[in-house]
Amino acid sequence: MSSRAFQDSGIEWIGRVPTDWRLMPLKYIATFSGGGTPGRERPDFWNGGIPWVSPKDMKTEVIVSAEESVTEAGVQHSSTSIQPPDSLLLVVRSGILQHTIPVAINKVPVALNQDMKALYFNKALCLPRFAFRWIQGFNEQLLLAWRKAGATVESIEQQYLAQTIVPLPSLPEQAAIAAFLDRETAKIDELVEEQKRLIDLLKEKRQAVISHAVTKGLNPHAPMKDTGIEWLGEVPEHWELIPTKRLTSLITSGPRGWSEQTGEHGSIFFQSQNIGRLMETSFAECTRVTVDMTADAERAQLMAGDVVVCITGARTSAVAHVTELHETAFVNQHVCLVRPAHIQGRFLAYAIFSVSGQVQLQLAMYGLKQGLSLQDVRDIVVPVPPLSEAIAITGQLDQFTNRIDLAIREAEQSITLLRERRTALISAAVTGKIDLRDTAEVHEAAA
Repeated sequence: MSSRAFQDSGIEWIGRVPTDWRLMPLKYIATFSGGGTPGRERPDFWNGGIPWVSPKDMKTEVIVSAEESVTEAGVQHSSTSIQPPDSLLLVVRSGILQHTIPVAINKVPVALNQDMKALYFNKALCLPRFAFRWIQGFNEQLLLAWRKAGATVESIEQQYLAQTIVPLPSLPEQAAIAAFLDRETAKIDELVEEQKRLIDLLKEKRQAVISHAVTKGLNPHAPMKDTGIEWLGEVPEHWELIPTKRLTSLITSGPRGWSEQTGEHGSIFFQSQNIGRLMETSFAECTRVTVDMTADAERAQLMAGDVVVCITGARTSAVAHVTELHETAFVNQHVCLVRPAHIQGRFLAYAIFSVSGQVQLQLAMYGLKQGLSLQDVRDIVVPVPPLSEAIAITGQLDQFTNRIDLAIREAEQSITLLRERRTALISAAVTGKIDLRDTAEVHEAAA
């Protein structure tokens, strides 16, 4: 095959494309349709046979169903409409647009909600699967190009979307590029899933080892006693069962109303999102708060050695141990601050993190209750060994968890690199940097 000549696309983030490719605005190759919500007060508008796609359904590349569905009457009496198969579905308003443009292709007729848009392509000019991969390959650049400046909610401006220039090869080459990317991204996606499964197994092993150590100890021959508690079972005979409130000098949370005092200056403002899933704390990502040193502030001040537990939100029951602290910090109202007094703090954190501790917190949240109360944390029953034994247990657990955490971080880094490779592969293919003309000619001859 002869070498390929390239031309400057005139768009910095697209760069050079083959000279035989056309540069066309989206508005000339696709029609745009929006969505809407049928009246919720009308039962006859809902639970029909038409999937009603919203941003929460945009988790896969191919859409064949949705969490909710509508009837034809619902479509007729609202601003939504039925989109034919092979439309390109796009989220145009959602917080996820801060970092990702969810995009998919529907294989069945669907309706959309108002946060979605459908692009139906003139297939004599552009194949939907090619456009789909093109958006994936330039996700970060298109986020900057499409987002509406100054909007209170992250959203895509249709004017910017319609004016976007797309480099278009011939239809056979588009088909070849799409087929190539389907194959290669599937391989990368499987590698990503393998790393995710590895991370899940490592996390399960991590918690299993912690749970065994803080309820059974390190001596497999130690005499045991039955606690009579189903979720705890037997513990070493010389251990005591003590509620957290008797092992601590303080269990509290931050006061409400400090959100208006946050900013770039002041003391560290420690929030639930700063508690990691592996018992780690993340002070580098904390916001700041300026507060007067009142009694409420003194009570909410974080100290090295404290244990913190998330008591509301998505991270509820997450726990961490504050090993060191180099400046003044306060917790907010969504974080329970636990100050150990009659137990090693690290052991207490491991005990709350263990299956035993987590089961107790989950039981406290049973039913319609949202989140945890401070009393729920006070009532956690902890199997307590002698101090010297607790120190030995935490020493071994620290060594073990450090190794596991390193393996988890390496797997997470592998996922990051694989995703970067996936994006680079897509962007190279949809701009002609990967020459697939031979494949395109084979496809054309077969057709």
